[in-house]
Formats: sequence, C-alpha cells, structure tokens
Amino acid sequence: MIIDVHSHLWAPPELNGMGLNLVGSGGHYTGMEPKISDDRFMEHLQVLFKALDLVGTQFQVVSPRPFTMLHSRGSRLVHVWTRWNNNAIAQQVRLATDRFIGMAGLPQVPGEPIENVFPEMDRCLDELGFNSILINPDPSEGAGYIPPMGDPYWYPLYEKMCERDVPALIHAASCCNGRETYANHFITEHSIAMMSMIKEGVMDRFPDLKIIVAHGGGSVPYQVGRWRAERGSFPNFGKGGIEGKLNTSERSFDDDLQRFHFDTCLHAPLAVEYLIKTVTPDCVCFGTERLGSGSPINPSTGRSYDDIKPDIEAMDFLSATDRTKIFDGNARRLFRGLPD
Repeated sequence: MIIDVHSHLWAPPELNGMGLNLVGSGGHYTGMEPKISDDRFMEHLQVLFKALDLVGTQFQVVSPRPFTMLHSRGSRLVHVWTRWNNNAIAQQVRLATDRFIGMAGLPQVPGEPIENVFPEMDRCLDELGFNSILINPDPSEGAGYIPPMGDPYWYPLYEKMCERDVPALIHAASCCNGRETYANHFITEHSIAMMSMIKEGVMDRFPDLKIIVAHGGGSVPYQVGRWRAERGSFPNFGKGGIEGKLNTSERSFDDDLQRFHFDTCLHAPLAVEYLIKTVTPDCVCFGTERLGSGSPINPSTGRSYDDIKPDIEAMDFLSATDRTKIFDGNARRLFRGLPD
C-alpha cells in the first residue's frame, strides 16, 4: 500500500469563509459550528480522489493546513478555529474511511502552557478517532520567542505522546515577520526544532517518542557535515539533559539523527535520494502534501512536483524491501489504525 503521512485537509471553501468571519469577530462567535453537508463535502473531495488515483496514493494521514491555522492571532480564535478544522478532518475521514485517517491540529498559542492543548488532543484521539498530532514548533509565527523543542516547556506534551503511543509530525505554520516566506520559515523552524531536541537529549529522556519532521527535515540532512563537525568540536553536544548528567554513550550525530523520521515532501528527486542515503530507508516515510504546494508541473519530469513515487521506484540503490519500508512499512511502525 502507498501511505502518505503528510497531507492536509481538503475542505470546501465555505470553511475558510467562516474562518474569515471568525477572524473579523476577534474569535467571538454565536456558537454556530460550520455546517457543510456531506454531499457538498463529497463533491469537493472528487478533485482530491482523482489527484491521488493519478499518482497511485492509496491512503493519507490528514492534518490541518498549517499556514491557515492562525496560531499567533489570540487564544479564543485559535481554540475555536482549531476545533473547526479538526471537525472538518473528521468529516473528510468519515466520508472516505478507506482513504483517510485524521492527524489532530493542536490549539497552540504563544505564551500559553503546552498543557492547554491537551483537551483538544484528547477529544481528537478519543472521540474523533485520530491517530496522531501535528506540532507547530513556532506558534508565534515568527513574531516572538518560543522555547525551542528541546526545552522543558515541551516535556509535558512528549510525556503525553509516549503515554498514548501517538506520533507527531513537526510542521511549522505561517510567518508574519516579513523576513521570510512561509516556505523559508518551514526550513528554519524544522532545523531549529530537530537540532534542539538532539542537543538537549530529548530522545534519551523520552525513548518512546515518535517524531516525523516534515519537508525532509529542513536543512539538517543537507547540512549534515556541519552538524557532524560541531559534534566533533563540542564533545558534550547532544549528550546532556537527563537530570543534569552527561550521557557517556559514544553515539554519533548520525545515530541521533536516525532516531527521527522524515517525510519525502521535497519536490526534487535528488534531494529525496540524498535524504534516504543520509538517514537510511528505515527513517523515511512517504509524504507528498498532495494536493498542496507541489501541484505545479515540474518541467524536468513533466509530472507534478508532488508525484514522488516514480522517483523512489527508480532509485537503483534501494532494494524492494527498502521501498516497502518507505511506502508502507515505516508508517505502520509509527501509526496505529492504518488499513491492511
């Protein structure tokens, strides 16, 4: 089976229309939830079904579209809008349980304790049947300081993820500081998140933590030589954090890197190939974001940028077992509730 671990909500535009009204009211609303009929939703999904069938994707893990999630716009708005998006994902899943399962958006707000996201997380896991969560490493959206993901601020979330055996996709959201586009922001924040977690020994403290880093891990796999060199220059890098004691293991930077998983949403065959060779096929999950930013046609291939499957199939250094891991097996190790 071809399982795409990185996809986003494909809701009719009426949902975003109600979102604009919510923004205009400063997050206040009359209690009326968005009502999109199943017929209207299914009509809209036909475009997505055709797009998935065209490239052979059989199943997707569906999360909110991060750049639309308004994390920096205030607590009341964020909590309502996140709930609406998760409900829309649940409707999409219910209409096609053979094609989709939900990944919960979290109502992350700058300055609020991370524990504030737990009620919505539990609702999605227990009531809506989702199997994973989406984490934004910078809910300020570039506007202010947020503790990096190795900071104890995040530890309660990691504890809860381990307790519930829930994987997470790290995926930044919008950017409002004017210095970078949201695509630039993804690269920056994913790199900061992973390097912080490695440096502070998060995976030692939480050995059962399951993390996928979107867009191939930001810059990290492609700047791996610089991180290896930093580990050599500063021997304690990545070896501290647990009760203030040094980890005396001789793990290399690459060993720590391979405790994460990465998706293939890079839109460039050579980049995907380098990612797989750097972190090994055991750490890569098929992810495309289709339909999303990769929808335009790549003039080099004549296919859309997010049509990644043929590129992986053409990589002669991969065995049949390696390809199965990337397309299906690694996702099954991480996510519960996937179809047979």
